[in-house]
Amino acid sequence: MDRLDAMDVFTRIVEARSFTKVAADIGLPRSTLSDAVRGLEDRLGVTLLHRTTRVVRPTSDGRAFYQRCLAILSEVEDAENAFSGSTPKGKLRIEVHGILARHFLLPALPTFLSANPGLEILIREGDRLADLLREGVDCALRVGAPVDSDMIGRKLADLEEITCASPGYLKEYGTPQTLDDLRNHQMIGFQSTATGAVMPLEFQTTDGLKKMLLPAPVVVNGADTLAHCARLGLGLIQKPRYSAAEDIAKGHLVEVMSHMPPSPSPVSVFYTRDRHLSLRVRTFIDWAVTLF
Repeated sequence: MDRLDAMDVFTRIVEARSFTKVAADIGLPRSTLSDAVRGLEDRLGVTLLHRTTRVVRPTSDGRAFYQRCLAILSEVEDAENAFSGSTPKGKLRIEVHGILARHFLLPALPTFLSANPGLEILIREGDRLADLLREGVDCALRVGAPVDSDMIGRKLADLEEITCASPGYLKEYGTPQTLDDLRNHQMIGFQSTATGAVMPLEFQTTDGLKKMLLPAPVVVNGADTLAHCARLGLGLIQKPRYSAAEDIAKGHLVEVMSHMPPSPSPVSVFYTRDRHLSLRVRTFIDWAVTLF
């Protein structure tokens, strides 16, 4: 096995956390994979993987080498693609929040993969802007404005936001109609992953955008937990309409103050300024633009 093949095997093992699974995926004996990694370790003079009977984990040197391998393999793939009819192929690593993926990306993913059979997609779930270069991510879909100047963002859409609460909460506290009514209410706080601060509720009025921080007996930093707390009647929340649609249809949540909606949230695809934009990443971004 040559050095590039050994690097590819190593990255697969790091991602799968298993020699056995990778051996089955690529149709090689497990011993061949072990010899390939051992050869890399002997060449580098470091230990790349912690091996136990249950799991395989990269060492600190292994994590650093993994990132370098991703960059090298990506450049090799791009060079080959330039002379193979410009067909996107190789592994595409994206990061996206689970709700966003399930609602927008996954339903259309079979068609995308059918049109691009050379692509293999690794989807990581997250709701923060990862250090894409350090963590080996090609691009990330995020809701909100970019905060990192090293990132390039391409806007995909504006997501309509709503204010809502559970029927039980509204029965106890009343249904607010005006901003003054909100003084008798509470909210479920949502902590910004960018700043660590609790984000205020927003209301578009004839006098402009108004922001209000209500008492928040519970503060969370995850969208799924935010919605669950709202269903339990713990307070008002604001979230994208698409992600609240099912709860509203089932009667778990009720939209309030629709005449003063929050400002819409932009959804964008981000990639690092320092990384070469490969054909597979360009293909995915163009598809995402069309999809949204």
